[in-house]
Amino acid sequence: MSAPIPPWDPLSDPVLADQRAAYDRMRAACPVAASPRGVTLFRHADVVAAAADPTTYSSRVSAHRAVPNSLDPPEHTALRAVVDRFFTPERMAALEPRLRAIAGEVVSALPRGAAVDAVTRIGYPFAVRAQADWLGWQGIEDRLLAWMADNHAATRSADRARTAAVAAAFDDLVLAQVRRRRVAGRTAGDDPTSELLAVEVGGRTLPDADIVSILRNWTAGDLGSMAAALGVVVHFLATHPQVQADLRARPAGLRAAIDEMLRIDDPFLVNRRVTTVATRVAGFDLAPGTRVYLNWTSANRDEAVFGDPDAYRPEANAPHNLVYGHGIHACPGRPLATLELVVATEALLGATSGIEAADTPVRESYPLGGWRHVPVRLR
Repeated sequence: MSAPIPPWDPLSDPVLADQRAAYDRMRAACPVAASPRGVTLFRHADVVAAAADPTTYSSRVSAHRAVPNSLDPPEHTALRAVVDRFFTPERMAALEPRLRAIAGEVVSALPRGAAVDAVTRIGYPFAVRAQADWLGWQGIEDRLLAWMADNHAATRSADRARTAAVAAAFDDLVLAQVRRRRVAGRTAGDDPTSELLAVEVGGRTLPDADIVSILRNWTAGDLGSMAAALGVVVHFLATHPQVQADLRARPAGLRAAIDEMLRIDDPFLVNRRVTTVATRVAGFDLAPGTRVYLNWTSANRDEAVFGDPDAYRPEANAPHNLVYGHGIHACPGRPLATLELVVATEALLGATSGIEAADTPVRESYPLGGWRHVPVRLR
């Protein structure tokens, strides 16, 4: 019988004030910690092992079906194949010119010499416009921006009824896009939303509930994440002038550089699993049915793997970087997310001679990491 798992409160004020620093402290003190919400894994090796073992660590952690995130094999396998087809290199290459045009317009509208919040003035507008263009949802960008604000406010309120209402409102928005295309039939247009309606699995088209779930994952989840990720990238550039200068001179290194910036300050905090059998992690016993949190932000800063977690080493750290997850649930949208981040950063660097910190940034809080506000001055 192992010793009791050390306790912690992941939603306490000290943790929420700076989640990354709190995770660093927890990882150093204990690799596993328990709260009423579940057991958190902080070490790289333990997170990777759990993510790579869907038999022991099931993704069916909620009564709400999320495609493909909440599914286990074999159901996951078929639906993940459906999702993957939307992120091929050919599709990304075709989309890239449109994303570049959007990034250019967002950046050109920014003032020079005055303080600008990189999250709300760059991240949000670019994320919404890019996703709306990709999915064929043009014309509802303002509604998406309003929803993002409502969703963040509801999440921070910790009011479950308010959060549920905001989530339901988003499902209604997505379902309206699906129904519009069903009514339009063959005249609906050529976009991923329309294409999903024709996808077959096992000889049957997807039910609306699964289509809405996929689209919700591509939007509700990705909009806030993209804005947060851009905030991290811009903050890093503003506070590391030599890296900024190097990337201006050699923009071909942006893809690896951005991945490393996000490893150092990973805004994608955790994913949940539930144990299906008794298992043991870092010397502690987990009973069947234990809810487990894979803490990506902590794992990406594990000194046992990366040495100094704040040291910027894109090439050396790339093989161990967990920003986009690991195992069968590694983020399928990574090609699109990477393309968007590279395109937006290239536009920002290309249109400016310098990016400087303008004021004290404000940390984001659960369920996102990174920064809530990143004031910068563009030259």
